[in-house]
Amino acid sequence: MPDSHSGDSSDVNAPVHIEPYDVAWAERFAEEASVIGRAIAPWITGGIHHVGSTSVPRLAAKPVIDIMVGVADLESSRPCIELLKPLNYCYWPYRAEVMHWFCKPRPSHRTHHLHLVPTGSPQYLNVLAFRDYIRAHPDARADYEALKRDLADRYPNDREAYTEGKTGLIGKLTEAARAGSQPET
Repeated sequence: MPDSHSGDSSDVNAPVHIEPYDVAWAERFAEEASVIGRAIAPWITGGIHHVGSTSVPRLAAKPVIDIMVGVADLESSRPCIELLKPLNYCYWPYRAEVMHWFCKPRPSHRTHHLHLVPTGSPQYLNVLAFRDYIRAHPDARADYEALKRDLADRYPNDREAYTEGKTGLIGKLTEAARAGSQPET
């Protein structure tokens, strides 16, 4: 997780805080998508998507807007790293083999995460499939929220453990989404 690699100890210790769904999250995404689109339009091949928990109506979340932009490939989209700096996006080579990852405005205080991901890649397809699945399945959304709240309570000062704890359920729901089925319980 980027939290443990940023070199900023305040980032590692920033508490995991879950808030009730806020309709303003969609507005914050739309505003940011517009700015990002103007800054890197020539590299966008797969749209600008609101992803992560803040993109799912009625789902409690950490109040960080996750944005995924589809690009042709990682190498040809490298110029975007410099182009996003004036927008206060800090690049960090987290999972650099599958995406360009950024946070805004700084690692110790994040309001946005930005992921430049090759359009059509497994990462791109899985993120959209998971988001769409929990949007469409209230039971899956409720299970995911319960897990997130439990992990936030258990690991309030360990974002890496919080994130790792969600991996199994995310994988199960993504698999169900990609297969077009309900997950086994």
